[in-house]
Amino acid sequence: MRVFKSIMSWVVPIVIGLLVATIIRYFVFTLVRVDGPSMEPNLENNERVAVVKTAKIRHLSVIVFNAHKVDPIAKTGVKYVKRVIGMPGDTVKAQDGKIYVNGKVVSQKFISQFERTQGTGNWDLYALGNRNEWADKTVKVPKNSYFVLGDHRSVSNDSRYWGFVPAKKVIGVVKVPLWDTNATRRHNVNSLGY
Repeated sequence: MRVFKSIMSWVVPIVIGLLVATIIRYFVFTLVRVDGPSMEPNLENNERVAVVKTAKIRHLSVIVFNAHKVDPIAKTGVKYVKRVIGMPGDTVKAQDGKIYVNGKVVSQKFISQFERTQGTGNWDLYALGNRNEWADKTVKVPKNSYFVLGDHRSVSNDSRYWGFVPAKKVIGVVKVPLWDTNATRRHNVNSLGY
């Protein structure tokens, strides 16, 4: 009996710890690896970031979502990291390197003038829908959906091509860990939501 109690004294805490870790990972946050250059200069290829599943999504939040059946070429299990530009009900357009949401210019200080002008293009949601033959041609972001862009617009495969991200596909909001030494990048990912 003594041996059993001794074994249980260290087995039970391990099992409880694993259970708590699993619950936290499933419901609160997880870690993901950024794959590709579409979020440069704010997130680098192969960088590991936290995804907070309980964080509120706002304009300019960086999110992770399951891209399968959002982007027609994304395979099962593929996740994308992008920045939310349009929320449900918003109008979104781009003109001469400026992004307009509901007719107001959005500050894009998180990327350079070159990144704003070289890859963004000139469009509105209806023109994108026609050009890319979206099933949902609209002038506003649909209910329970988001319009997302990568920060490195000239290389980003984003909503300009395949449309809106359904809210049910969103895993959570990206947060750069405190141990990342670049305060500007941390700010540009963690603190811009409005």
